[in-house]
Amino acid sequence: MSTQTIEADGALALFPAGADAASPPYRSMPANEQAEQALLGAILIDNRALERVSEFLRPDHFFYPAHGRIYAACEKLRDLDQVADPVTLRHLFERDGDLQKVGGADYLTALAGSVVSVLNAADYGRTIYDLYLRRALITLGEEVVNEAFDGGLDVNAGEQIRQAEDKLYRLAQVGDLRGGFRPFRDLVRGAVDAAGRAQQRNSQLTGITTGFIDLDRMLGGLQRSDLVILAGRPSMGKTALATNVAVNAARAFRDSDGVDGAVVGFFSLEMSAEQLATRIIADTASIPSEKIRKGDLSTKTEFPKIVEASNEIATIPFFVDDTAALSITALRSRALRLKRQHNLGMLVIDYLQLMQPSGVQRSDNRVQEVSEITRGLKMVAKDLDVPVLALSQLSRQVEQREDKRPQLSDLRESGSIEQDADVVMFVFRDAYYVEKRQPKPGTPEHVAWQTEMDSVHNLAEVIVAKQRHGPTGKVDLHFDGLYTRFSNIARQPERDF
Repeated sequence: MSTQTIEADGALALFPAGADAASPPYRSMPANEQAEQALLGAILIDNRALERVSEFLRPDHFFYPAHGRIYAACEKLRDLDQVADPVTLRHLFERDGDLQKVGGADYLTALAGSVVSVLNAADYGRTIYDLYLRRALITLGEEVVNEAFDGGLDVNAGEQIRQAEDKLYRLAQVGDLRGGFRPFRDLVRGAVDAAGRAQQRNSQLTGITTGFIDLDRMLGGLQRSDLVILAGRPSMGKTALATNVAVNAARAFRDSDGVDGAVVGFFSLEMSAEQLATRIIADTASIPSEKIRKGDLSTKTEFPKIVEASNEIATIPFFVDDTAALSITALRSRALRLKRQHNLGMLVIDYLQLMQPSGVQRSDNRVQEVSEITRGLKMVAKDLDVPVLALSQLSRQVEQREDKRPQLSDLRESGSIEQDADVVMFVFRDAYYVEKRQPKPGTPEHVAWQTEMDSVHNLAEVIVAKQRHGPTGKVDLHFDGLYTRFSNIARQPERDF
């Protein structure tokens, strides 16, 4: 339909061609009176029809108020184990004003008498529900428009967009009719299929590879819908390990047609995207990142390595968002967008204590805020059906113990993190603490210290302290501090005698 533009008071408005600008066309909210009548009639004839729609349909989903109250009364009688029919409901509606407008209590009898079949009750319910969502979407659109017109200095346009995305996301979640009980035979079949696919893979993983053989063996890979916490004290290499895992997963996706890997989204709240890229290039090219930052590179040997590493890294499905102080709402919206556009398969957050809760006003209780953040991350993992790897800080009480290996109680604001996480891992490098105890050179103590230092040099531990799906334990990795790179421990092949 063609339109014409009419300018009035500096504003532009669109009206259908031929329409009177003084009285723009009126559009009523989408509704289906016949579908509502057919569903209510089916319920009054056979109350079992209520079971087909009561899981997703509520009284306020009906457009006509009288129909919503009739449906609510049927639900109430059902809950009381009483029959809902025109006779039992008659006394409830003899004085109902809305029902009087359509014929009073006799309207109930008319509804029941007009029913041809109750077999289509579920279809009628879905039609009513779909129209309710359309009306809610229209209302939401009007709210977004009005807020954009009335926006003041307190809320900028970017925040309004994030709030609109959050409202749309919540409406989309309300509109998802999936869920409910599933037959156990379907669940068993799904579990067997997953085990079969894992057996057919060379890696025999059920999840996304971390790139580390022993860690994959313990975890079975990073599992979909899991919240995985990677924690450690400063200088232990949390970001380096998380980056290695993310790049390994993205490489595996590219090199194995997506079998073991994933499209990775990396939220870098602490480090800029350029710094993260420099670290990844340094790891790939085996050139210290400090030399790259300073531009102290050999033109003949090192710079070509940088170019080659950059070209190789550019081909992996790896996306970085370095927005500071990101909220759960914004993170969820951006992750959902990445899921739709690029089939996101894994999220990394560095790190969760730098995130903001979804509320507009921050709480004075930091433990409560972290609880909201971890619950939100778990919901993101479950809703998007991807593993979420979130980094976390540890409290200083680790430094007070003789054995510096972290424990679950060392997690900062630990209660909610430990509760919501499916997997909790700690990264620990004993060499960091041994190096600090260096005695005076030339003494017997220095000789003993040197022996101890040699035994822990370039050695790192990943301690799996919690795992819902499998065992806990310790995995040894090689750590190269020059390139901030973790790798598998080189092992001697087993020999048969």
